[in-house]
Amino acid sequence: MDAAAAPRTALTRSDLRTLGLAALGGALEFYDFIIFVYLTATIGQLFFPPDTPDWLRQLQAFGLFAAGYLARPLGGVLMAHFGDRGGRKRMFTLSVLLMAVPTLLIGLLPTWADIGIAAPLALLLLRLLQGAAVGGEVPGAWTFVAEHVPPRHVGFACGTLTAGLTAGILLGSLITGAVTARCTPEQMLSFGWRIPFLAGGAFGLLAVFLRRLLAETPVFVEMRRRGELERGLPLKTVLAGHGRAVAIAMLLTWLLTAAIVVVILMTPTLLQKLFAIAPASALAANSVATAALTVGCIAFGFASDRIGAARALLAGCLALLVATYGLYAGVQRSPDRLFSLYAVAGFCVGVVGVIPVLLVNLFPPAIRFSGVSFAYNVAYAIFGGLTPLFVVVWAQGMPLAPAHYVALLCALGSGIALLMYRGAVSTPWSEKRAQVP
Repeated sequence: MDAAAAPRTALTRSDLRTLGLAALGGALEFYDFIIFVYLTATIGQLFFPPDTPDWLRQLQAFGLFAAGYLARPLGGVLMAHFGDRGGRKRMFTLSVLLMAVPTLLIGLLPTWADIGIAAPLALLLLRLLQGAAVGGEVPGAWTFVAEHVPPRHVGFACGTLTAGLTAGILLGSLITGAVTARCTPEQMLSFGWRIPFLAGGAFGLLAVFLRRLLAETPVFVEMRRRGELERGLPLKTVLAGHGRAVAIAMLLTWLLTAAIVVVILMTPTLLQKLFAIAPASALAANSVATAALTVGCIAFGFASDRIGAARALLAGCLALLVATYGLYAGVQRSPDRLFSLYAVAGFCVGVVGVIPVLLVNLFPPAIRFSGVSFAYNVAYAIFGGLTPLFVVVWAQGMPLAPAHYVALLCALGSGIALLMYRGAVSTPWSEKRAQVP
């Protein structure tokens, strides 16, 4: 074969630049989406009637947060449709724009005291736009980076991108924590709560500019040149001919939600309630765990390139199972080991960096964006919404219930990994990826 026609095997400087800009944009977008949850108490006081009971204000504020998740499937499906038909880059840029503008506007919103019921209604609308943006961002970002790099580096690319998303969660925690620490309660109600949103909007607009510098994926360019783009409705093709892939992708997403929602998002609160850990210690340990998760995503993604995604998933599931039990049982017996145990568990949650490698590999290029987006967003909306309720109820009188739940999903992930390793569920990347010289 002519050397000029041989497929690329090494990461180029352009590939690394693309990964860096994609991960940075993902971090800023997830920062914009997640800061709301850290400010729900303040938002509840400002956007609902002052005579509303505290518990109801909190419930209403969390309802606004949850509205963002409900909009994810619709936003993801719509963006994926146009991403498969018109290009990955356009939707990749649009998703961060749809996040940046609402975030900026939230920081400028008048409150209940200014415009009454119009304030929470406007906030609801902006949260729905943010949810739609995230619905397109995650599957779009995985598809974008996976199609930019040589096949042997897809794991590293997806792991790096996922690390960027988790870094956005950490950034949101740190910035809102810093603002809260430096403002009095009166200042937070007056102007302090606006600072993280205004900063996030500015960061997001910067990310829009940076993403405009990126090129369309070589895979999409080649499909368009060959006339292989999907002519009908991509989602219809996904549902009609790839039901098995959708089911597997949804099960893998369930594993992802168990790891992220339980170990990272819920554990700080659970540790306080189950083991009387001080709030400051629980939150500080959570920051350490999230930082370890960022490193873990890259490590597991890199491992999938070296030993195969199925083996990396199997090893990661077993490690996460042990680490989660170690965290809950260890803190129950020795609270002073919280930071080290949580750091290990956070690193093992990094197995989620392998999951996008498997998701993008389940669908052919012409419908890849739509397939990944539908399966991921629908599964996340279902399992992400039900997991907290189920775990909280189960944990009543059973302190290890969160670890049991994660263990069950790790067992499911291990089973899928074994099936993939044995070839019972296998879609080689080389067959699904458009071959680009």
